[in-house]
Amino acid sequence: MTLAEAPPDLPAAAEPPAGAAAARGPNRILLLGLGYLCLVLAAIGAVLPVMPTTVFLIVAAWAFGRASPRLRARLRAHPRFGATLRHWEDHGSIGPRAKRAALGGMALGWLMVAAIFRDLLASVIAGGCMAAVAVYILTRPSHSAPGGS
Repeated sequence: MTLAEAPPDLPAAAEPPAGAAAARGPNRILLLGLGYLCLVLAAIGAVLPVMPTTVFLIVAAWAFGRASPRLRARLRAHPRFGATLRHWEDHGSIGPRAKRAALGGMALGWLMVAAIFRDLLASVIAGGCMAAVAVYILTRPSHSAPGGS
């Protein structure tokens, strides 16, 4: 089943936001394109350890929320990624496993920058940016399980 084939009985947690109106015309097409592009990137991130998944799901949900609230609801109801997205949107929380994956991916990314560029300035800039993002991730609330709060 694809996102476009939405079932008539979505769970309450996946219903479109009240008063959400879909964009029209070229804006809708651009937002749908962005949403689907982010879904593809999230799928790639699900299998490649150095590529993020959740960030792309959040952007996809944002784009779908403006282009098609129904598609946003389908994304929030997804059996694999929906819980993570709902936790972020509803509570601003990131699960411990996702935090570990993000921090590990950033550390690996920094090591790659340092090894490939062999430039102190590039390493310091990349490390500083990644450290700031790591602090942000670590200061977000955690949830213990995908189904929990």
